[in-house]
Amino acid sequence: MSIDIKAFTRKSARNKKKYTTFLKGLHSRKVRGLTPLAKKLDKLAFKEIDCLKCANCCKTMSPTWKPADIKRASDHLKITPQAFRKKWLYKDETGDWLNTSTPCQFLGKDNKCKIYLIRPYDCKGFPHMHHTDFLVGREVNIPNMTSCPAVYHVIENIYKIVVEKDQEVLDKANHLHLKTHF
Repeated sequence: MSIDIKAFTRKSARNKKKYTTFLKGLHSRKVRGLTPLAKKLDKLAFKEIDCLKCANCCKTMSPTWKPADIKRASDHLKITPQAFRKKWLYKDETGDWLNTSTPCQFLGKDNKCKIYLIRPYDCKGFPHMHHTDFLVGREVNIPNMTSCPAVYHVIENIYKIVVEKDQEVLDKANHLHLKTHF
């Protein structure tokens, strides 16, 4: 599915406060089966959203480059890690290495990563929804929901299920044949 990034940006900005408040208060709701539900909705999101038609993460965010990522990329490009950092990265106030600019210097015009096979681990795991407990990962999901349509899709649908009691969304998620108790 093609993504209208401008429409997504407007929609996510309009709902950011509502969904942020929802996510921050989610732990007090004691929702059973939340992580399996989030995993189902994540699979559903990626059936509907093609990252290569979007690439908004690469256009608007920077990965955190760990020393191993810098070494791997610099070896691949046949430059020193120091030269790699000097050319493309800066160290933020917390000590993390980030891209000096967006979009990412390795994003091609076709929305494909030019260093895909050796990309940073932060990129490999993005949007970080499928491998964590949803409540633990919600602090990462809050900023990501305005950059990634898939994250937004999951949060929007969890909101619809938990707050609005939307049975249709729950039924759609349950058709993925993963066990969820709700």
